[in-house]
Amino acid sequence: MLQKRRKITRKIYVGNVAIGGGEPIVIQSMTNTLTTDVKGTINQINRLYKLGCEIIRVAIPDEESLPPLKEILKKSPIPVIADIHFDYKLAIGAISQGVHGIRINPGNIKNKEKIKEIIKAAKDYNIAIRIGVNSGSLDFEIKRKYKNKIYEGLVESAMNYIKFFEDNGFFNIKVSLKSADVINTILAYETFSERMDYPLHLGITEAGTELPGTIRSSVGLGYLILNGLGDTIRVSLTAPPEREIIVAKEILKSTGARCLGAVLISCPTCARRDIDVILLARKVEKLLSFIKSPIKVAVMGCAVNGPGEAMDADIGIAGSSSGGIIFKKGKVFKKIKKQENLLKEFLKEIKKMDIDWQNERGKL
Repeated sequence: MLQKRRKITRKIYVGNVAIGGGEPIVIQSMTNTLTTDVKGTINQINRLYKLGCEIIRVAIPDEESLPPLKEILKKSPIPVIADIHFDYKLAIGAISQGVHGIRINPGNIKNKEKIKEIIKAAKDYNIAIRIGVNSGSLDFEIKRKYKNKIYEGLVESAMNYIKFFEDNGFFNIKVSLKSADVINTILAYETFSERMDYPLHLGITEAGTELPGTIRSSVGLGYLILNGLGDTIRVSLTAPPEREIIVAKEILKSTGARCLGAVLISCPTCARRDIDVILLARKVEKLLSFIKSPIKVAVMGCAVNGPGEAMDADIGIAGSSSGGIIFKKGKVFKKIKKQENLLKEFLKEIKKMDIDWQNERGKL
């Protein structure tokens, strides 16, 4: 098997979601709404949840962001993590509101006595802390020491912070070691995992806009997962957070780490096509994004790339000069006379299959 034996890390919990200890890799994302916009935040969390998000993070940039947390926590279908920078009081305030976990970069807080207060609050409420270390926020001395090996600086920083937490009796930890550079990120996670067994939150920070960010994240996270590392992931894109969930699911499906919903295969468009493959594939992709059943669906442009080349697909469609066909496991199942009816008939067949289908998810 290509995928290496997965490293078993310590198990922790964020709300009711188990992380590490051999549990399935968990998908996370982050809202881009202010918590003061309670309705907007809840609506976004619900959309992400329906797509497959399992833990959500919200930014807490100021004191005004704290009171709305109670309402958000009450209505959120998934655990909520508070993202804190610089101000330890915001971390303590978020914990007292009942968040299921917090994410901090201790290097942004610096004062050890203030970090101790965060640790005490997390202990009192029995919640996990993610220690997030980023290459852009490394201490000056660490950067100078490891200027040619930034990944070693990430690892040393994380281990120094962990030792401080452990010295204060806190072990309910997960760790991230992120860089915008894919190679440094990979090396940081690999090096850290050789030295410690805390659960790892994977990500390529500041990965970029949707296309390059997807590629960088897929290369970096895919490599780490195939090499047995990772307990949670977040794909960081300069794009709507819904796209992060879709890409994360595809990474997990492609690496064989988790079977999360439908797999869409489609042929590259060429002059032989009898239908607009690009438009049709996009429409089908949208339809499938909420399906949880592990089915393989094919969209092919013509008979050449139709049932034969997609014979392992559970169901598929292909164009023809007179209309199109629907096929299952390589065999023609139904012929459609008019191309404008192809997608509608295809949708009917998908609905007949044993799929977690909701009406609002099937809208074109």
